[in-house]
Amino acid sequence: MKRALSLMLSILTVLTLFAGCAAKPADPQPAGPATDPAADPAGTNEPAPAADNGRRATNEIVVGISQDLDNSLDPHQTVSAGTKELMFNVFEGLVKPTPDGELIPAVAESYELSDDLTSYIFKLRDGVKFHNGKTVTMDDVLYSLTRCRDEGYVPALADTDISGEGDTLTITLPAPNNEFLAYLTCAIIPADYDAQATAPVGTGPFKFVSRQAQQNVVLERFDDYWGEKAHLDRVTYLIYENPEALVLALKGGAVDLYSHLSVATISQLGADFTILEGTMNLVQAVYLNHDYEPLKDVRVRQALCYAFDRQTLFDLTAGGRGWPVGSSMYPAFKKYYREDLNNLYPHNVERAKELLAEAGYPNGFDLTIKVPSNYDPHVDAGQIAAELFRAVGVNVTVEPVDWTTWVNDVYKGRNFEATVCGFDASTMTARALLERFTTGNSKNFINYSNPEYDAAFVDAQTAKSDDVQTRAYLEMEGILAKDAANVYIQDLVDFVALRKGLTGYRFYPIYVMDMSTIRYE
Repeated sequence: MKRALSLMLSILTVLTLFAGCAAKPADPQPAGPATDPAADPAGTNEPAPAADNGRRATNEIVVGISQDLDNSLDPHQTVSAGTKELMFNVFEGLVKPTPDGELIPAVAESYELSDDLTSYIFKLRDGVKFHNGKTVTMDDVLYSLTRCRDEGYVPALADTDISGEGDTLTITLPAPNNEFLAYLTCAIIPADYDAQATAPVGTGPFKFVSRQAQQNVVLERFDDYWGEKAHLDRVTYLIYENPEALVLALKGGAVDLYSHLSVATISQLGADFTILEGTMNLVQAVYLNHDYEPLKDVRVRQALCYAFDRQTLFDLTAGGRGWPVGSSMYPAFKKYYREDLNNLYPHNVERAKELLAEAGYPNGFDLTIKVPSNYDPHVDAGQIAAELFRAVGVNVTVEPVDWTTWVNDVYKGRNFEATVCGFDASTMTARALLERFTTGNSKNFINYSNPEYDAAFVDAQTAKSDDVQTRAYLEMEGILAKDAANVYIQDLVDFVALRKGLTGYRFYPIYVMDMSTIRYE
């Protein structure tokens, strides 16, 4: 009991000390509104405006976001969940997700599935317009889908035959695939347009207007949208990588909506905001690089799992809230979520030490955890993990890096030992969460490799029934957990601050932010 109390006090001290520097850039910049872009993301160098600031009269809002978007805004090439979250408002596929986790027709008006479950026949919706004013044609649809197939942007489209005539599109699969429809959320874009990277054009309820790197993104309502029109005329996204600047912006009236807030931040907001609570729909973990020598040993990875204590993290960072995960699947995927894996490694300091000794590390080893400095939940989890790992003898250093460095150095370059981040399902499929850990996958940044896991993935893709496929995915989750592929933590609680007078925010089972339903009361 004394040891647990001492540890919690130690973690609290570290978090308090770290809070003032965690989200600052790796290379310190001079403070002040004239030189600190985080404190003045719009580049105006003017004081924060008063609450409302007349935006109700102009029917627009300002949304704060914690990271800049990908360099390319091409929807088929984007990498980060934050970019997809925002551009969800700009792009649509043949079908689109709903907050209830269903898939409804979008660019397509309807579809049928052949009796042998291998052919999808879509009827395109008449009169759908791109944001550049051109009407969507079959050529645009064929271009978009064959591009995703041939360039490997959507692996599920591999080996499919795609053809169209008139307003009827047919996609034929080599074998039935219970998840296939979800991959047809991939964006339909113009075939004769080559500026998607910098001036994207889609069919969604909002159209892209402008972007200033590291500062802002502006969207406007698309009045020729085929479906229900958005309520707001304009949405401006301001980038706040510094959480202190964010709090000032919220309290000063410069920002009307911000998601993914911490308990510490919402506690600083007054009566001007409604606080909504949901989940982030992602898998947060201490992700481990299996090419780092100590982490090649499963006993070392298991030791780190035993050393970690989720409840300590929940209590210290989220008022006890959090949805534990024991593998790479979060609770929204109900039939795939394995609650039994959550307690595979109960907090046990002595067992962790025993495993480290068995693996040849009785005195621990050095471990650097790189964390994206603009995400408080990941920074906090990294600090807590460090204290818990130190308690079993591991010499941990926490290294905060800016988001661009994290993407390029950690995720793409795989130049790390451990990191804390979260991964979502870009489509509402189990495959989207589990495929990345197959041997040689381009997204397998932890360099995990297990022939048994790869075989189970093949079984899932060749399954002739939903039950067989589900069992294969459940088996994959068990393999990841027993292999201690990562130190799995949680699907984070998601706090959203919405300025009073606004309504209509909806949570989705995937990582998106739908602005089309938000309106002034």
